[in-house]
Amino acid sequence: MQTAVLVALPLAIVLTFARGALEARAAGAAGALKAFDVSAMDRTVSPCTDFYQYACGAWMKNNPIPADQSQWGRFGELVEHNRDVLHGILEAAEKPSASRDADTQKIGDYYAACMDAPAIDARGLKPLDGELARIAALTSKAGLPAEIARLHEIGAGPLFQFGSEQDFKNATEVIGGLDQGGLGLPDRSYYLKDDARSKDLRAKYVAHVQQMFALMGEPAAQAAADAQTVMRIETALAKDSLDRVDRRDPAKIYHRTTMKALLGMTPDFDWHAYFTAAGAPPLESLNVAVPGFFSGMDALVKATSLADWKTYLRWQLVHANASLLSTPFVDASFDFYGRTLSGQQENQPRWKRCVRYTDQDLGEALGKAFVAKTFGADGKARTLKMVEALEAALGRDIKDLPWMTEATKQAALVKLRAIANKIGYPDHWRDYSTLRIARNDALGNSLRANAFEFKRDLAKIGKPVDRGEWGMTPPTVNAYYNPQMNDINFPAGILQPPFFDKNADDAVNFGGIGAVIGHEMTHGFDDEGRQFDAHGNLKDWWTPTDAKQFQARADCLVKEYSSFSPVPGVHVNGQLTLGENTADNGGVRIALMALESALDGQQRGKIDGFTPEQRFFIEYGQIWCENTRPETARLRATIDPHSPGRFRVNGTLGNMPEFQKAFGCKDTDPMVRHPACRVW
Repeated sequence: MQTAVLVALPLAIVLTFARGALEARAAGAAGALKAFDVSAMDRTVSPCTDFYQYACGAWMKNNPIPADQSQWGRFGELVEHNRDVLHGILEAAEKPSASRDADTQKIGDYYAACMDAPAIDARGLKPLDGELARIAALTSKAGLPAEIARLHEIGAGPLFQFGSEQDFKNATEVIGGLDQGGLGLPDRSYYLKDDARSKDLRAKYVAHVQQMFALMGEPAAQAAADAQTVMRIETALAKDSLDRVDRRDPAKIYHRTTMKALLGMTPDFDWHAYFTAAGAPPLESLNVAVPGFFSGMDALVKATSLADWKTYLRWQLVHANASLLSTPFVDASFDFYGRTLSGQQENQPRWKRCVRYTDQDLGEALGKAFVAKTFGADGKARTLKMVEALEAALGRDIKDLPWMTEATKQAALVKLRAIANKIGYPDHWRDYSTLRIARNDALGNSLRANAFEFKRDLAKIGKPVDRGEWGMTPPTVNAYYNPQMNDINFPAGILQPPFFDKNADDAVNFGGIGAVIGHEMTHGFDDEGRQFDAHGNLKDWWTPTDAKQFQARADCLVKEYSSFSPVPGVHVNGQLTLGENTADNGGVRIALMALESALDGQQRGKIDGFTPEQRFFIEYGQIWCENTRPETARLRATIDPHSPGRFRVNGTLGNMPEFQKAFGCKDTDPMVRHPACRVW
């Protein structure tokens, strides 16, 4: 199951500046990041009218979106700082030396190969010749399952997804899982909507696919025909895919199925051939997340010619690997996925892309070096102290809820006490010793890294769950809660300003990283997380009365956030963003409760002219300061389960009487909502 994260993970889109300018800016930003910044504020606006503008107005004015970004915010500032640190690590690691250890050799040679643009350009499409020849050699549809398995192994995504997962109803067991997939556009809705904008994007997507086929050497007429074939197949897959709102309901994506039943559901797809080629362990049953998708896929396999399938597979292969092919492929991919879909003006400089790819493929080897350089020994201790304070506050909040019965409260407290806290980095680092990295083979390194991860993932099937495993690399500026693990995870990358500063007062740190911690804890009790028990099993531990009370309060949030519009003609999807909005509202409230406990008995003088409570709210507002391109705002409204920063701030604080009191807002002020929504 997807874990609940603090911010959307980056799209597979890349962005940029000239290298020297970027390095100068990033180096300056590294020393300038602050956890509380009065110069970021716009004090011409009343905090009771538009608190986001009050907290962030000057920052937004003085921080236009860089040409290499689709949006720019405080998260982005820290991402750039961390990337600059990683850049230094990799430039040192790439220098050949007999003293390099195995991990340093791998990250250094991976980066060096990626940075060798002349060699990559000279090879053109040749690195994929062998894979393209495999597709061309198919003589019947009987060979499709094995070829699809091969493409999945090396990181392409035709038709569907296969991997390991925790069983929803037995959290100690790792099983196989099949899920929908196979699309080149960001969401099924892009294929199905009939409005003018969607039709225009589909036409531009077809033109992009046609261009990629032309770069593969196809004549113009053939490339155009092949692009239409891809669009026809992907549209059929989209029609049978489950939408994002439905996928937020665990019951709708859990269908444990026997192998016999799977074969009966899809008689025209040879699963034995697929699983054998994929190297999967013996499977007696597995989760088929969306049965209707696979029934539709099976009919599509039968109805579509082998020639069309070969066209689709060629597209999927080249699309998945465009970023490490020659410049024409890189530019064409960016032109559609970056410029058209997200409004980005330029692609990232090569060094930034190569840092990102190294983190993706060798994340724990690179993360080990990052942690050694940035995360002091006291980092975990300081963070755990705050986690304990937030856990105590959430416990008090649960006990005092007026709408929940005692039986459900006790079950909620059991779950809260069972949450595991993972801070900074894993206790055991991943072993990459079997992964071969060559200094002169950028795309080959990526394909082998994908295969390494695919095999590592499948090897977990049938084995006990590894509760120490992480889903993010240590340099990541993000955090997440995993309902099946019942754990919260805070990579070292986010445990820095503007979120946490060891020199800042408690009000600032509780408003920053405290709200982040509270957010992730609350995910355990949002509309998805509440369906899992203390052990991570999908199990109803709510009384019917309490479940109905929860739903009524959740519906209030759905209605509130659906009224927000990030760009004209587009509204936030209150149902899609419900979990994140619930976590924001609950997280800030319990962080404030924890702050009040920490301040109990202390002097409460003003700093920078603000009370502790005011500093708490300003800091919370400022971690979400951002500017976003209209194209990206539209894209995020379709696919992102998070609300835009402005509404994460104004929506949350407008529901809090504590905010109203801190700034002396009147009941008639815009920042005081009627009704005020509250779940936790």
